[in-house]
Amino acid sequence: NSGVVSLLRPLLLDVVPSVRQTAALGLGRLADYNVDLAEAVVKAGILPQLVCSLPEENRYYKKTAAFVLRAIAKHSPQLAQAVVQCGALETLVICLEDFDPGVKEGASWAFDYIARQSPELSQAVVDAGAVPLLVLCIQEPEIALKRTAASTLSDISKHSPELAQTVVDAGAIAHLAQMIPNPDAKLKRQVLSALSQIAKHSVDLAELVVEAEIFPVVLTCLKDSDEYVKKNGATLIREIAKHSPELSQLIVNSGGVAAVIDCIGSCRGTVRLPGIMMLGYVAAHSENLSMAVIVSKGIPPLCACLIEEHEDHIKAAAAWALGQIGRHTAEHARHVAEANVLPTLLDIYVDTRSSEDLKMKASIFAKKSLKNILQKCTHLPALEPLLHDAPPSIMKHIIGQFSKVLPHDSKARRLFVTTGGLKKVQEIKAEPGSLLQEYINTINSCYPEEIVR
Repeated sequence: NSGVVSLLRPLLLDVVPSVRQTAALGLGRLADYNVDLAEAVVKAGILPQLVCSLPEENRYYKKTAAFVLRAIAKHSPQLAQAVVQCGALETLVICLEDFDPGVKEGASWAFDYIARQSPELSQAVVDAGAVPLLVLCIQEPEIALKRTAASTLSDISKHSPELAQTVVDAGAIAHLAQMIPNPDAKLKRQVLSALSQIAKHSVDLAELVVEAEIFPVVLTCLKDSDEYVKKNGATLIREIAKHSPELSQLIVNSGGVAAVIDCIGSCRGTVRLPGIMMLGYVAAHSENLSMAVIVSKGIPPLCACLIEEHEDHIKAAAAWALGQIGRHTAEHARHVAEANVLPTLLDIYVDTRSSEDLKMKASIFAKKSLKNILQKCTHLPALEPLLHDAPPSIMKHIIGQFSKVLPHDSKARRLFVTTGGLKKVQEIKAEPGSLLQEYINTINSCYPEEIVR
């Protein structure tokens, strides 16, 4: 408000280098503070001046100038575009080739804030020739430079398969994979994130990541003391598992499913989410893979997530994953039913206290999963408690399963009477001629008329 931006601008041309550098630092801190100040710096016409003089300046000024560019670019795609339009990318590429690691780090960081904003800006970074230089940066000894370069490669890769392919073509995967065991937690986070962003796009890219021999070493990340390393490790495994049964089988064979289940059991909150989804993807592919999740004792921690977690999207993911496990055969459904999951799913579905958002997400998945499991479940002891609470849309599926099993199982028929199940069936009002009425008629025909009365 006091016009400081326009007062700082001429100081960028001062004859004293330390004055130029400090003026740039002031502008960077202003631009960093919020979007309005960043726009004020751009409107003052400072960027062309800053970029033009950059190649001849000393390393301290270069670092500061890169800070100004990233401080502006971080706020929005429009401001990042303004940075690109003033010719900053070509100058930043020159900085990536500088002998000073701090200058390289500053340039890499600026590229990161530009690339993350949109696919078009990410493409501009690629077209400027930054990717091969960033791959060289992750091979430098300085940890801070490795971190920033890995983060930039991650943000370039995230937008599309084509952008991820440019990162792969520059030879990034092998160097990233070698850094998974690095003791620095912040570096590991970025490395795992970059590999996830590459693997997520297609089977081919996921296979290239796997071929870099990330298994079983990536499983150690699931036991890391850093929560983000755990989360990013589980995310990487999820992004690989989702593509094909073959990739999921490879994960199972390397002990990945058991490791993810342990990870879900040992943490809370959003850290669990990628692991929950990974189990769902693996189970969805085939009966055998679903059974591998069951044998590895994957159902109890997923059920625990339904009960312990308060976030609707985590409950929804757990409900979905349980549905994927239980939907294949009667055997799969029995394992889910015996873990007492069905009443919990039903509670989420009918809970009137849930937020509207929760009802929309978690209850939709709970309903779908219940239906998927019920269509296969012939384990009547687990189904019977649901008879007394289930809404009509679920009741039809439960009654349907009883009508399948009771005609062929005399022990089940006896239990169905003594536990009050048959009485409950008589109370159900079904439309004449409906499928539900047919099921009820089938059940009633299993018993003498006086017992039904």
